[in-house]
Amino acid sequence: MSRVPAAVPAPVPEPESGVPGVAVIMPVLDEAPALAARLPALLDYGFDEIIVVDGGSRDGGPAIVAELAGRSGGRLTLVTAPAGRALQMNAGAARARAALLLFLHTDTVLRADAAGRIRTALAAGHDWGRFDVRLDGRRWAYRVIERLMNLRSRLSGIATGDQAIFVRRVLFQELGGYAPIPLMEDIDLSRRLKRHGRPACIRSPVLTSARRWERGGVARTVLLMWRLRLLYWLGAAPERLARRYRVVR
Repeated sequence: MSRVPAAVPAPVPEPESGVPGVAVIMPVLDEAPALAARLPALLDYGFDEIIVVDGGSRDGGPAIVAELAGRSGGRLTLVTAPAGRALQMNAGAARARAALLLFLHTDTVLRADAAGRIRTALAAGHDWGRFDVRLDGRRWAYRVIERLMNLRSRLSGIATGDQAIFVRRVLFQELGGYAPIPLMEDIDLSRRLKRHGRPACIRSPVLTSARRWERGGVARTVLLMWRLRLLYWLGAAPERLARRYRVVR
């Protein structure tokens, strides 16, 4: 099934020398508490740019970003875009000037050395990659889920958004960015990136929220995600899968 990638501006050449910059791109929609908790730390972690892309929040999140942006020395930017994770991430990438892009969900927490690990992985010859993931829940089932997620990703070369995908900006633009689809945009991008090489798999994990499993139940949510991915691989339209995901969730 063919996917039509979203259009993004022509690439800007990477610097010929020096340490490559890293831009964090964070799509948000009504995530004010997460923004207040995450952004101050990100500003301390050595990232060159942090681009928050708001999809129409009404909870005060944009005001939080604007207040912090005024004290960021120009490193924090607020961008608005139509709601939809793929559309928002493409809009953020279009504003980025750094050579390396990191796409970060608001419920995923990076370690302080994340920027350095990304630079090291790409300096070793990788064009893209992702982190291992750890769920923030304490139940033993979450330890099993996260291990299986990381193993599946390592074997398949497919990354999910929870794993904080990173990529060279020039390659991302050459591929046309994320496909403008409402679900599985991370799987689609991974499939196209794999044609340029296997991902760097950073074992130092990011911490992501277990709220999806807590809200829907562990077994029910795992089965739902397996079923949706299977249907996607069999050619089901992402729009249809997104409707099923919203209804079941």
